[in-house]
Amino acid sequence: MDIPINLHRMTGELDQLATFSETKPPGVTRIIFTPGDLRAREFLKGKFREAGLDVREDAVGNTFARWHGAEPDLPAIGTGSHADAIPNSGRFDGTVGVLGGLEAIRALQRAGYRPRKPIELLLFTSEEPTRFGLGCLGSRLLAGVLAPEHAAMLCDSGGSTLEEVRSAAGFYGQLDEVKLPQAYYEAFIELHIEQGPTLEREGTALGIVTDIAAPASMRIIIEGEGGHAGAVLMPQRKDALTAAAELILSVETAAMSTGVIDTVATTGICEVFPGAVNSVPSRVKLELDVRDVEGQRRNVVLGLIQQASETIAKKRGVSVRSELLNADPPASCAPFIIEALVQSCAEQACTQKQMISRAYHDSLFMARIAPVGMLFIPCRGGVSHRPDEYASPENIADGTRVLAQTLARLAA
Repeated sequence: MDIPINLHRMTGELDQLATFSETKPPGVTRIIFTPGDLRAREFLKGKFREAGLDVREDAVGNTFARWHGAEPDLPAIGTGSHADAIPNSGRFDGTVGVLGGLEAIRALQRAGYRPRKPIELLLFTSEEPTRFGLGCLGSRLLAGVLAPEHAAMLCDSGGSTLEEVRSAAGFYGQLDEVKLPQAYYEAFIELHIEQGPTLEREGTALGIVTDIAAPASMRIIIEGEGGHAGAVLMPQRKDALTAAAELILSVETAAMSTGVIDTVATTGICEVFPGAVNSVPSRVKLELDVRDVEGQRRNVVLGLIQQASETIAKKRGVSVRSELLNADPPASCAPFIIEALVQSCAEQACTQKQMISRAYHDSLFMARIAPVGMLFIPCRGGVSHRPDEYASPENIADGTRVLAQTLARLAA
């Protein structure tokens, strides 16, 4: 099928979307339910309606834009991603999947294609964990893996709950109505930048995801004894920060102990109290990210970290409390969607590579309620979550064309 991508229009829309930000260019900051996020939502909904799509929003702000098929009661073929952005990040993470999905639908419309099944574009709420400390908030609720009562009481750094913040942003209704029914989607495909260097390094046009790594997050609180940096002698110290330093190295050791490149662990937060140069640290908060494509192997690493915590606590005379914040299972992409993407790449003369997604995405949770697939486009240097994040217009066009071809194939 000849699929006419309007690349000038789409890149202009990506540029315009990037202006809805609390950070000056080239950085993008768009935190969920802030003024920048709400302006971006209005911009996108306007574009959805211009394409003749029926738009609806749920109680947490997930936004659905539907192109009704010849048989509108059939399960839909879905696509989409997110538009929120962590502080001082780039303009392509998530947004390529939203505006690329929109352009894929418009291109099919221009080509005269008429779907048998509905095709639906989905803008997810809060894929990034920036405001409420939990990633993929919207898709977790859509999939029913986050209890509505727990979600309502999630708090931001200012102490405002999700319930308060969403109401102030104009999103009402019951959170327990967000969950989608089984078979709502017959298939769901997310277009996304790779956020890694593999495709660019190998000169491959597109990546077809086979598996999505499983993330787990852990919070560890270390309590020692503070005191004056000059008056407390070294043999008497119970320094929370030196205990934390030893534990951070143990996190690295635990991940490397598997001998498998797919296992990764990161200590991304280290908060020290009281944080004075002449005071022995009495308390440290650590937050860890551990992930793998095999859930059991990841859980072994979590166990090793827990063992190290207990050993260090006893050795250094400190207390260590740990809390598992989430431990999500990995997801595999549906073979029939992978095959459809492979065929579409061939038909659109795009080289492809089957690969693992080591970053997690909303598709990880959509896999609980629908067969999923993911399509990656290269990003320069593998850079993401930075202002210099970049995907070329040509690569974006390739991904959009293949997405459109795949949507057409599955919706036929």
